[in-house]
Amino acid sequence: YAPAAEADSTFFTKRTMLTSFFPKSDKVSFKKFQPTKLQREALKRQLGYELSKSSYYFFVATSGSVVDGYAFIDDEMGQHQPITFAVKLSPEGVVLREEVMVYRESHGVEIRSPRFSKQFKGKTVRDSMRPVKDIDCVSGATISSRAITVGVRRALVLFDTAITSTKAIRVSQAAK
Repeated sequence: YAPAAEADSTFFTKRTMLTSFFPKSDKVSFKKFQPTKLQREALKRQLGYELSKSSYYFFVATSGSVVDGYAFIDDEMGQHQPITFAVKLSPEGVVLREEVMVYRESHGVEIRSPRFSKQFKGKTVRDSMRPVKDIDCVSGATISSRAITVGVRRALVLFDTAITSTKAIRVSQAAK
């Protein structure tokens, strides 16, 4: 028997998050990424842990045939409960925005503050994002701060494998 969550604050649903991220886009579809065994091994080396899911989804916002950006929605474990978060990425894989969608812990919701969130803006897969060293944790919400940092890093690494790598393959095939 699991104890009920002491707090459960929903700030965005999937629909409201995608509308907030892409208010001017014509369409938002999704791309399922199911890493192969080889990709999972490479991702484990890059992330430092095994992926917990067999597949992940990237939402793709488009206007006509132009990609406006991507969104990644996932959960990362906080101190006792999962934190649902979203990351908005540019077509090139640069973090444009990070948001907490659902916060289930009794305290630590301060990770929703602009001061904390703005630290992720402009980050790419090549940037270091170590809690405390590169990302300032919110006092009293250190575990939640670390959870969001791990989640944003995962979004970037998965994007690099799922989206950037497949774009490079398409370009090299078109060049032949």
